[in-house]
Amino acid sequence: MKYDFKSVIDRHNTNSLKWDLFDDELPMWVADMDFKVAPPILDAIKKRIAHPIFAYSIVPDELFEAYINWWDKRYNFKMQKEDLLFLIGVMPSITSILRIFSDVGDNILIQTPVYHAFFHVIENNNRVVVENKLKYDNYRYSIDFDDLDEKLANVKIFLLCNPHNPIGKIWSKSDLEKIGDLCKKHDVVIVSDEIHCDLTDPGINYNPFELSSNYNKAITCISPTKTFNIAGLQSSMIHTKNKEIYNKLKEELVKDFFISSNAFSSIATIAAYRECEEWLDNLKEVLFKNKRIVNDFIENEIPFLKLVPSNATYLLWIDISMLNSSSKVFCEFLRRNYGLFLSPGIQFGQNGDQFLRLNIACPETLLIKGLEKLKAAINDFQ
Repeated sequence: MKYDFKSVIDRHNTNSLKWDLFDDELPMWVADMDFKVAPPILDAIKKRIAHPIFAYSIVPDELFEAYINWWDKRYNFKMQKEDLLFLIGVMPSITSILRIFSDVGDNILIQTPVYHAFFHVIENNNRVVVENKLKYDNYRYSIDFDDLDEKLANVKIFLLCNPHNPIGKIWSKSDLEKIGDLCKKHDVVIVSDEIHCDLTDPGINYNPFELSSNYNKAITCISPTKTFNIAGLQSSMIHTKNKEIYNKLKEELVKDFFISSNAFSSIATIAAYRECEEWLDNLKEVLFKNKRIVNDFIENEIPFLKLVPSNATYLLWIDISMLNSSSKVFCEFLRRNYGLFLSPGIQFGQNGDQFLRLNIACPETLLIKGLEKLKAAINDFQ
């Protein structure tokens, strides 16, 4: 393989949220990768660093072109510059959207189990969480559309996770079309978080919501940061074809100073989208191999657990229901006794309590080390 996905990089003492916040021996929780950033991104940053001044930066036209060309080439999603707004991140985007298009006390719908930050952004802004709980049957998830129809009748905004974190599911075009139809029926603004869209199994593409539904009260949040492991550089875009929504967003975001770039985010993003497609395709092969390693290890070494089938993200969702323990209790045992930090499923909603989330975006040696710790903990926990 052309790129290095095997070297173990010591990330301690870099102010890493994943490696420096706690003292765990092996953190496999937060969603960033332990791989080197693609060489063209590093080269672009080094070139910029060679200039000795890091003052205020504009958002260049080349950045919009990079986003537009990437989505056109990869997904046949034809965006226009006048439908895009730059922001510093997807979660700040969602926070702003909630404040702009809902009021204190309004209901915001999410599909649980789901990314835990969705709960926080709703509750911290004094909105009310409404759950459309995903149906779980024979280790597979699906949408309860009857419940969704009922819940949307009293909802202002629907936060969609596409692909879905933590279950790693790509929603079908049919599912997304039905979601759009129901949002139209109830006049609900839909916000689609598509930050994991590039991280799919080889040969599989995700379905952009705005290509799958003709509902026009839709906002899509996209970013290169998960794809290329540059979350610390803070770059994202909001896309909407709805001019009323766009103009209101732009007006309010200017007030919050959220639409300015830093010295490195634009050049890193441009390099990523222009020059790192081969690196991404190699990465997807590595992640798919890691997923197979986990699946085989669990089947052969830890039959008490079950890996939920997935086709997107580098986050695996593991069913621990046969342990007869809450995810929080087991994860605390795992950290305390084996130094392995996984995300307890309870963080993603009450219906996630019998699960663990495992980040597999790391060199194979670290992955095997983590699996061996998990096996030892399971045997000790019984």
